[in-house]
Amino acid sequence: MNQSLHCALPLALAVLAMSARAQDPTQTDGDKYKPLLDNPCVRVLQYRDTPGDKTQQHRHPAFVLVALNAFKRHIRLPDGKVMAREFKPGDVMWSPAQTHIGENVGDTPTQALLIEMKPATSAHAECNAQ
Repeated sequence: MNQSLHCALPLALAVLAMSARAQDPTQTDGDKYKPLLDNPCVRVLQYRDTPGDKTQQHRHPAFVLVALNAFKRHIRLPDGKVMAREFKPGDVMWSPAQTHIGENVGDTPTQALLIEMKPATSAHAECNAQ
């Protein structure tokens, strides 16, 4: 039984890693998310969609959103809660890490930058360079 546990644990970890990767927005919605910068400190994504577009469920680490134009969205969380969001050009919003489905419920395209924080950035010299 102990040997079975040793064999099952690596398999379970591999499945979890694949599941986490599958929820990356550049994988679930590559037509909407474009990586602009990815380093040990942050990942910057450009997001674009059109009215009526809906994303697949995906996950973001803690992030800052910068609205490049006016748009309206619904954000559906895994527990079923729906948050209505409305942005004007230049609005900036902080969000803790979250898994969600996004939907453009307005009559304008969504154009935004998302700056995703990476964990333990203080351990990387690149993140502390002046």
